[in-house]
Amino acid sequence: MTEDKKKFMREAIRLSIENIDNGGGPFGAVIVKDGTIISRGTNRVTIDNDPTAHAEIIAIRDASRFLGTFDLSGCEIYASCEPCPMCLGAIYWARLDKIYFANTKADAADIEFGDSFIYNEIEKPYKKRTIETVQLLQEDAKLAFNKWKDKEDKVKY
Repeated sequence: MTEDKKKFMREAIRLSIENIDNGGGPFGAVIVKDGTIISRGTNRVTIDNDPTAHAEIIAIRDASRFLGTFDLSGCEIYASCEPCPMCLGAIYWARLDKIYFANTKADAADIEFGDSFIYNEIEKPYKKRTIETVQLLQEDAKLAFNKWKDKEDKVKY
């Protein structure tokens, strides 16, 4: 592991520790492009009353604004903890090249930040999930998908 990579991870860890004193959860993340930190994020769920305000999501949003693109190819993320299912999905959608993490999801579960129930729910057919999930008006909704499919000047992502 190079010293730069350790430096970036130490910054994510520093953010996670500092964030506790600022009223947030113990999570931090940085996004790096070409050897430079371009964004930082901390867990702001309870601060902002936003369940999606995880450190990785905040860092992705800031990096996208900074670079002026939703495609973060060429970037790496350093997270103080293994990303949860939501953050992992966002990382893939953002097309980050690499994920580095420090604490594991088992470590997070040990301090009552477990997310294994979400992984389990994702695997279930939607009719067997804990939150009742009902499909409605699929044919009506397909109008938007067909319009998108036929749009010649769409920006693919």
